[in-house]
Amino acid sequence: MTDSAPRRVRVRAPELIGKGGWLNTGGKQYSLADLRGRILVLDFWTFCCVNCLHVLDELRALEQKHRDTLVVIGVHSPKFVHEAEHEAVADAVERYGVEHPVLDDPELATWKQYAVRAWPTLVVVDPEGYVVAQHAGEGHVHAIERLVTELEAEHAAKGTLRRGGGPYVAPQPEPTALRFPGRAVVLPSGNLLVSDTTRHQLVELAADGETVVRRIGRGSRGSTDSTWVRSRFNEPQGLALLPDGSVVVADTVSHRVRRFDPESGRTTTLAGTGFQWMRGDDTSGPAREVNLSSPWDVAWWQGKVWIAMAGVHQLWTYDPAEGTVRVAAGTANEGLVDGPAAEAWFAQPSGLAATPDRLWVADSETSALRWLDRDGVVHTAVGTGLFDFGHRDGPAGQTLLQHPLGVTALADGSVAVSDTYNHALRRYDPATDEVTTLATDLREPSGAVLVGDDIVVVESARHRLTRLRLPAEAAGAGAGAHRTQCAPTEVAPGRLRLDVTFPAPAGQKLDTRYGPSTRLLVSATPPELLLTGAGAGAGADLSRTLELNPAVPEGVLHVSATAASCDDDSSVEYPACHVHRQDWDVPLILTESGADRLPLVQAGLGA
Repeated sequence: MTDSAPRRVRVRAPELIGKGGWLNTGGKQYSLADLRGRILVLDFWTFCCVNCLHVLDELRALEQKHRDTLVVIGVHSPKFVHEAEHEAVADAVERYGVEHPVLDDPELATWKQYAVRAWPTLVVVDPEGYVVAQHAGEGHVHAIERLVTELEAEHAAKGTLRRGGGPYVAPQPEPTALRFPGRAVVLPSGNLLVSDTTRHQLVELAADGETVVRRIGRGSRGSTDSTWVRSRFNEPQGLALLPDGSVVVADTVSHRVRRFDPESGRTTTLAGTGFQWMRGDDTSGPAREVNLSSPWDVAWWQGKVWIAMAGVHQLWTYDPAEGTVRVAAGTANEGLVDGPAAEAWFAQPSGLAATPDRLWVADSETSALRWLDRDGVVHTAVGTGLFDFGHRDGPAGQTLLQHPLGVTALADGSVAVSDTYNHALRRYDPATDEVTTLATDLREPSGAVLVGDDIVVVESARHRLTRLRLPAEAAGAGAGAHRTQCAPTEVAPGRLRLDVTFPAPAGQKLDTRYGPSTRLLVSATPPELLLTGAGAGAGADLSRTLELNPAVPEGVLHVSATAASCDDDSSVEYPACHVHRQDWDVPLILTESGADRLPLVQAGLGA
């Protein structure tokens, strides 16, 4: 090591192991030894997680800039049962345009070896096979890019850097008319409009749901407003028909809400700047001047466009009369909390459906069906929390879903739920407060639309629309119940020290100009788990002493950590500042032999 090289804590990187094997490598299996000499960024992700999808997008520019020295490896670490299926992981890798090798780790073996606790987590391994940094959450790529540049110089000088092409091998595209479609609507003409998510297009189909009439968009990532031939989208998802016959589009990865006019064929932008919303950004204002975050679905209700803002766990509205957007429900904390809209918690709301008195919400990460009434109060029909899911019919209080992405209002006042990870179409009837299964063997249904007496289901992972007759013959549903595969942490009842590691990134310092630079928010499910220590608080560090209730044997600890830092350069009058946030949902089991300290790493290597 040269005298000028930075001194870092280094930990030998554990081997990369996963029962599912490797994807995007042309069939080759890799070990750390095969990758020696390259800088590695291990991206621990799971495909249900919108924050993980944000990181995939953040990494694209980093991969391109350092393509001859850096190898990004996705380590797929499932939360839901469905995500442990190899076919589902392979589908997700294609669906989200992942252009680096992916290790399928269905049993969380590598996750455990690296002591990862949160999705997403990024780990940097130097060319000699040592872990030199770990970051949980989004927004760390600027710090990782700086570290990669330093490692390039350091290991080039030592002779331990190996340049050249990486192990990524692109898969062959499949010749299907649709590729991982998201939603469908019926146009005034009777044709169907489908968001063809992976090909970054809208596709107009004839009324038969199969014949392609035209493709809207060039088929490459972008957010260009233009004619149906020249416009561009970026993983569009939700669609909703407006009263004037045009269609509003949730253009998810461009962080915009768009409008497509079937008559003129033109696409325009209604809301969003193209930049992702971050803490501290405006939450209302002129629609094209406010940042959005992964809008996943849209619906027309009470004279406004409602937006399922999956990226920040909220519902927003676009007011066409005023040309403005604003937060309408949700605090941006992730979880399942009912009540007044301003106090409610959502968890990646991904599907919307409007009836005169209710706005229905498929709240995917809590495997829940929820609704907002006209008085602005949020209710839960089905679902209990972030870690309980399965396929069970019956009274709503006992029913289980698994990561639903869509909801469709039916003519009789009930709703059909696209129960995505159960490959099923379910029905909830408010009159009886019961759930039944309408159909199974639907490969990752992501939405549905009524067409006369039929319901047309978007079978996303079969790349097609499937027409079913209503009422469909109910298929028997088992009593399967599941919990997340993330292993619970054993802790002792009584005093528990919570420590979040967050050193300021290289070249930055904590921003203390206006008081404490860090903030912790702690809660629990059930709430009785915490005797003391719940709530929010700012302080000089990210630590807190909690008191766990010995009468509650298990639960989930919800932790949200926020830290502010600014570039540390005294010569710059107005340095750039950054807000870093990460949320953890940590399953706990209370045992007398359990730990009395819970360390969580937001950045750095921790203790």
